[in-house]
Amino acid sequence: MLSFTRRSFTKAAMALTVAATAITAVPTLSAAADKITVGALRFTSHSASFVAYERGYFKDQGLEVEFKFFQAAQPMAVAIASGDVDFGVTAISGALINLAEKGAIKIVGGALQEEPGIDGQIILVSKKAFDDGVKTPADLKGRSFGITQAGSSFHYMAHKIAQKEGFEGTEIKVVPLQKVGAIIGALKSGQVDSWSIVPHIAKALSKGPAVESIGMVADYIPNYQVTTVFTSTENAENKPDLTKRFLKAFSMGAADFNAALVDKTAGDQAADDMVTLIHKYVYTDRPIEKAGPSIRNGAMRINKDAGLNLTSVKDQLEWFQSENLVSKDISIDVLVNTDYVETF
Repeated sequence: MLSFTRRSFTKAAMALTVAATAITAVPTLSAAADKITVGALRFTSHSASFVAYERGYFKDQGLEVEFKFFQAAQPMAVAIASGDVDFGVTAISGALINLAEKGAIKIVGGALQEEPGIDGQIILVSKKAFDDGVKTPADLKGRSFGITQAGSSFHYMAHKIAQKEGFEGTEIKVVPLQKVGAIIGALKSGQVDSWSIVPHIAKALSKGPAVESIGMVADYIPNYQVTTVFTSTENAENKPDLTKRFLKAFSMGAADFNAALVDKTAGDQAADDMVTLIHKYVYTDRPIEKAGPSIRNGAMRINKDAGLNLTSVKDQLEWFQSENLVSKDISIDVLVNTDYVETF
């Protein structure tokens, strides 16, 4: 028959306690990941999400990601509000702001930003307009400008160009064409006179015979916060852990992208590897030999740790309000949740 002294019983109890603590401290490796859908455009500027997915950063944060691709910013905002998409990265639009007013979505971070010394969005004109005297942005007065929808970032840029050149925004005729591809076709054929777009598209177009570049958006909107990270208000307000994990993975992807293609501190092999990775999502219909230069041309800064240029966001909100595209009663706090990232 077995017998226990008080000392041996105490030792056994302590050992069991330590063992139980050790077991509970080990993460449950079989725990199911949180499934999320991420909205994106097939632009180099959306590469932080692609890198985070391909290099396992989302997986490391316990996220199982599926991408849903869009051709314009406003439909993505609607998809966030409806719950079809959990997180999105795109430009601020009137639709996004109006949905924020309804309590449906929140901006939670920054992504692409214009930065001095780094090629950014380029102002383009058709060869037809160029030959007709549109040589600089000042010549856009009275001319047409392609946009996706009224209240899009393209609409904002057109008016900011006019404002700095000293004429009314209404003196540029904005032409809504719904999709980026449709704007490209209209510009090349001379059906619209002008447009502005990120460099991986702009540089490729201006190398052809049908399009000319006449200026840089950064000269008209310094430090423009071109795209933001946004999610549903439900995620931002009630699922902070999920939102933080998404932003963590996204930021790691951005850091790799910046080091490889923007700052070019990671070396030539890292740059080549990054181009190969991005090519899975951008210019997939072209061989990498042809897609690679365009991908490299699109390497604009993605903000460190998803930091948000709140000054730029406020300027955009004020413009939308001035054009009566959104309510004048919307405050910046309605649009942005500043709990997650550094703002400046």
